[in-house]
Amino acid sequence: MIKHVLLVFLVIHATLAKSESASKKWLTLNGRRPSVIARGGFSGLFPESSDFANQMALATSLSDVAVLCNLQLTKDGVGICQGDIRLDNTTNIAMVFEKGSKTRKVNGQDITGWFAIDFTADQLLANVSLVQNIFSRPSAFDAMLPISTVDDVRSSNPPAFWLNVQYNAFYTENKLSVTNYIQKATRLQGVNYISSPEIGFLKKIKGLVSKAKTKLVFVFLDKNATEPTTKQTYGSIFGNLATIKAFASGIVVPKDYIWPVNAANYLEAPTSLVNDAHKLGLEVYASGFANDFTTSYNYSYDPSAEYLQFIDNSQFSVDGLITDFPPTASEAVACFAQYTDIKPTKEQALIISHNGASGVYAGSTDLAYQQAVEDGANIIDCSVQMSKDGVAFCLDSVDVTRDTTAAASFMSLSTTIPEIQETAGIFSFDLSWSDIQTLQPQLTSPFENKGGLPRNPANKSKGKFLTLAEFLELAKVKAVTGILINIEFVFAINVYPRYKFLKHVLGLQNAAYLASQKGLDMVSAVNTAFGNATFGKQSTQKVLIQSDDTSVLSKFKNVPAYSRVLYLKDEISDAPRTSVEEIKKYADAVTLPRFSIVPTVNGFTTGTTKVVNEMQAANISVYVSVLRNEFITLPFDYFSDPTIEIATYTSGIGVDGIITEYPATASRYLRNPCSSNSMPDSSYSIIPAEAGSLLKTVPEETQPPASSPTPALDAADVVDPPLPAVTKPASPTPSSPPPATSPHSNALQNIANVGLSLVAIMAFTLLSLMYN
Repeated sequence: MIKHVLLVFLVIHATLAKSESASKKWLTLNGRRPSVIARGGFSGLFPESSDFANQMALATSLSDVAVLCNLQLTKDGVGICQGDIRLDNTTNIAMVFEKGSKTRKVNGQDITGWFAIDFTADQLLANVSLVQNIFSRPSAFDAMLPISTVDDVRSSNPPAFWLNVQYNAFYTENKLSVTNYIQKATRLQGVNYISSPEIGFLKKIKGLVSKAKTKLVFVFLDKNATEPTTKQTYGSIFGNLATIKAFASGIVVPKDYIWPVNAANYLEAPTSLVNDAHKLGLEVYASGFANDFTTSYNYSYDPSAEYLQFIDNSQFSVDGLITDFPPTASEAVACFAQYTDIKPTKEQALIISHNGASGVYAGSTDLAYQQAVEDGANIIDCSVQMSKDGVAFCLDSVDVTRDTTAAASFMSLSTTIPEIQETAGIFSFDLSWSDIQTLQPQLTSPFENKGGLPRNPANKSKGKFLTLAEFLELAKVKAVTGILINIEFVFAINVYPRYKFLKHVLGLQNAAYLASQKGLDMVSAVNTAFGNATFGKQSTQKVLIQSDDTSVLSKFKNVPAYSRVLYLKDEISDAPRTSVEEIKKYADAVTLPRFSIVPTVNGFTTGTTKVVNEMQAANISVYVSVLRNEFITLPFDYFSDPTIEIATYTSGIGVDGIITEYPATASRYLRNPCSSNSMPDSSYSIIPAEAGSLLKTVPEETQPPASSPTPALDAADVVDPPLPAVTKPASPTPSSPPPATSPHSNALQNIANVGLSLVAIMAFTLLSLMYN
């Protein structure tokens, strides 16, 4: 049953055609497109070299993909495919043969573990199962797939088969002959590539295989490691590539041999290795690619950008990419390399920035907005905040401590305002605009504390904040398709999903709080800025007014040039007709969280809701928010590839726009022929994920427990109370000297100050009872 479901899943994701473009001119040794080599099949998703991994690699990659098997030999000389010589790192062998651990010398070092040479093939194949050994990858397939023999992998009929012999010297010392095994394998099965980091082995095997059918490839390890035959370091061999040509036709090198990365995790200038090797007639294969490995900040967590660095530059192209994620390498080769942007169509989804290109520069700064425009954003956005002296400006949060250096200069202004958030903060309305101009922006990552994934430290404090007027001027000068102005309700709702309940109890929102408590009219400030910039009197650029509050949107209903967007922050599973009809009274579009469209459980998508169809049927546009590149935010169904997520929401589900912190990734896909299934050479297509299909490949007994059902959107939760009138705060009364008599209690004086806080406390208490 599991295999049947997997086969259906593979058909859905199959490539559309197989031909190679004749128009592309590659800087590879032979002038052909670079090869994609799947290390252990699709080992980024399934356990290495498992049947699932190999089948998935063939179904989702280029038609000439090569499948790489890391060869290990059993006690009785049977070849199995395992990346680590210690089987306990990639299988459950330690649980099956508890006393099977041994210490053996491997290339001069004592290694303790479970080794294939201590077990027969029958023992391993009948009792031992595979597991994932990288924690960022799904463990749901652990202990359900057997070890694959070399014969098993070959029986999947890969277009090309690559055998990597990492430990020939070890097996020779233990009376097993890899050479004899290779001779038999190449004679009966055919092997297209044989690689090894041991010079002696390659020299010995050279005369025993057909040069016309099998390429021999020398593998470089770490530059400081010692090559077993010559006892030289790989770094010293690297300096004399000409000697390799005598026994190999190509080399495998770690990525940093070609593009070095400095201690700060940024790329340095490329070495001359590829060109030097090509001059000697040696092919170059780069290894170490994986979508879920932390790479140079230059790539902005976009794995396609890294592949393109090696195959689509004006100086060279490697001849092959060895990767754990062959679909992403395939899309880089077939879709993104050497293609210029196509003109976007009216039907394509809009690319809307989230605080500009806030994955590259600090959000809401001039540099973030400029980068968003350069990266292809159609719409740039400004979340409006107000300063104490009434200046409207762009910043993601009313609490300036997160995105600025305010804590260093204005900690004395830190206060707790329950109407806005539970924790203390320094709020924009307590600072003048001149104060805010002294602050440095801070580029932060929502994942820094979860997976150690910081964003571009070199840009951490670059840029300056813009007033709303300056933002509008930038949008006009850059001639973007449009702008999105976000006027947001602010409340500490993270632990209280039913924020509408609190909203009605307290009658508070960001704009409302500023109006009633600070005498600041945010809506009027936005209208004034628009009037001065003449945005209400033009139709060239789109104007989107977004709020999570219908009372704010109502203030803009009389301007036909504006499109109103209701931000539905809470996840919903359905949008009944009555709720949609209420939305239609106030908004032309909605912004939805990703999981309101594609819900997930434990990293797997579970299906697709009907919310997009329900909204669009009422002529309400749908924007999805927020898309990010970091693999830690992507369900397994997207292969740790942000491009697949973008394809799923746009080409698969058909949303009208995506809100992203990395516009460049979205633009590369949406302005590429692969996004429309109309490649000029019909060589490949990027297929959206079929939500829920991957989870079906997991046995029911090991599937993650179903999460609590997400509620449907209630019509009563759509409409908000009217905004209060703007009330100037009363001037403080000068203090008088205390009377000479005994001091009175000041309890009455405090009543007015604590009244609103008591209402908040009552609301929080009531909610606590509801959720306990």
